[in-house]
Amino acid sequence: MPGSTVIERRTWLKHNADSIHTALMLEPRGHADMYGGYLTDPVSASADLGVIFIHNEGYSDHCGHGVIALCTAAVELGWVIPTQPETRVGIDAPCGFIEAFMQWDGRHAGDVRFINVPSFILHRDVTVTTPLFGEVSGDIAYGGAFYFYIDGAKHGLTVCEENVEELKRFGGDVKIAANAAIPVEHPMILEVNHIYGAIIHSAPRHEGSTQANCCIFANCQVDRLPTGSGTAGRVAQLYLRGQLHRNLVLVNESIIGSVFKAKVLGETKIGEIDAIIPEVSGRASIVGFANWVVDVRDPLTHGFLMR
Repeated sequence: MPGSTVIERRTWLKHNADSIHTALMLEPRGHADMYGGYLTDPVSASADLGVIFIHNEGYSDHCGHGVIALCTAAVELGWVIPTQPETRVGIDAPCGFIEAFMQWDGRHAGDVRFINVPSFILHRDVTVTTPLFGEVSGDIAYGGAFYFYIDGAKHGLTVCEENVEELKRFGGDVKIAANAAIPVEHPMILEVNHIYGAIIHSAPRHEGSTQANCCIFANCQVDRLPTGSGTAGRVAQLYLRGQLHRNLVLVNESIIGSVFKAKVLGETKIGEIDAIIPEVSGRASIVGFANWVVDVRDPLTHGFLMR
């Protein structure tokens, strides 16, 4: 596809081949919470591959668990030459270059860690008014995408499977209200200019976790994992507020109990904004292979969304 950057390629897809995304993500091939990515050639000298992430509403700027999955696939499927004890995989994403490292013992994949793009707080202590839940306050932080971070305890919300419908309604309401009320724009990537999701955090359920969180993004899509880019933004938020020390690890638990770990590698600046370089780690497994058919005679070939 044309374009010298991943953003340019994504823009071309939006305007020229968007029906591919809807055919893959929506029913009957996908579902309301489906997530995916297009592999592309790299655009930078340090990268092994490029990726354009897709979901039920369109295209995302970053996906931490997508990076972990891509790194696992790249090594286990032979897209890169594996090395022990870690194999490096460079990935060009819409948000920028991501450097990932996967544990490799010569036979099996292990944990993946990736050095994220610079992450920062854009707006502190902002309040939006939602139709269903009234006023909601939080920070807007960036970890590869912009998120509105909310303390669930202030709204009687706990992150767990049985609360998924309430979390979905709350997060979807907050995301829509925040995008309507608060302009956002990355200082160096002007195309990154919307609040991608609302992240609700609460106390963890499992020993060893620092917190639990649930990200509601796109069209009320529920992240099953702790959200890699959201975890990076959360580390930035806590560190820049003086609530997470440099040598401590955030153990972030998802709505289903899976875990990402994250820490601060260093400090930096994005323009005049204080930022950090986070490292996020997790694990992925290959679960299958599929071939899809698009038949132009099928009236539902480009997909439909049930909510």
